[in-house]
Amino acid sequence: MSVLHALEEIRTPFLNAFFSAVTYLGDQTVFIVLVLLMLWCIDKKKGYCLFFIGIVGTAVNQLLKAIFLIPRPWVQDSSFTIVESARAAATGYSFPSGHTQNATANFAAFGLWNKQTPLVYVCSAAILLTAFSRMYLGVHTPLDVGVALCMGLLSVWFGTWAFQAWKSGVLQTIVLASSVLLVLYLLLYPKGAENVPEFDAHGLKSAYTLLGAAMGFTICWIVDERYLRYEIKALWWAQLFKLALGIALMLLLKAALKAPLNALFQGNPAADCLRYCLVSLFGGLVWPLTFPFWGRLGKAQS
Repeated sequence: MSVLHALEEIRTPFLNAFFSAVTYLGDQTVFIVLVLLMLWCIDKKKGYCLFFIGIVGTAVNQLLKAIFLIPRPWVQDSSFTIVESARAAATGYSFPSGHTQNATANFAAFGLWNKQTPLVYVCSAAILLTAFSRMYLGVHTPLDVGVALCMGLLSVWFGTWAFQAWKSGVLQTIVLASSVLLVLYLLLYPKGAENVPEFDAHGLKSAYTLLGAAMGFTICWIVDERYLRYEIKALWWAQLFKLALGIALMLLLKAALKAPLNALFQGNPAADCLRYCLVSLFGGLVWPLTFPFWGRLGKAQS
């Protein structure tokens, strides 16, 4: 906690705003956008690889949170204060840092695949700034962040190695198995005195969300490999429109499904599982049906 108290002393309104913005580089939304960018516009194989890295890595991260049950810094030390704007996203247990691991895996993979010196510097800076932001904002300890950095790098190594060594069927099984095992652990493992009900509820909700996305995109992966085989080529401006409109429609669908599914499931977090599965199916199966249009649009203009 001494490091966090030292950072607490140097906070300023400008730095608070800056690191509050930087920390979003580790948000799940950035991961989703990067996966869709790869799948829809750049390289489908690498898109599925990034999806594999993210899902399996997140499942392990959430499992460790549920095993170690380490509370957030302000719970460990009641005299410690955090940057309040970061509190809403700092849900669940503290160890290891999910944002740090997400940013590390996402940007390390991009740096590894592109290897252009300026981009490697940008990706490295994004990783380090995100990691530091979690401590500056007061929502994670150096241990949380350090372990998450290592896990993010390890997940990239494992994911890229696995894609070279194993067939897609094995990879798809690992994605689903890791998500299912996480949900089963959270549902079945006995709760003790160290458990915080609020954190447990958030962990289960996150696990159901992860499972839904894993099921949806894995189905898309299988169908695309066997039947759909959609092409992603288009001119750069057509790619931008394709990406922006597709993401907007997915966000709209996600928002539209929330209320009816919550009502149907009476508030059970399994509603999030179905919602994210349906949204993923739209992104991986329905929206790609429009890709021939975007490809022809580019050719017509060229």
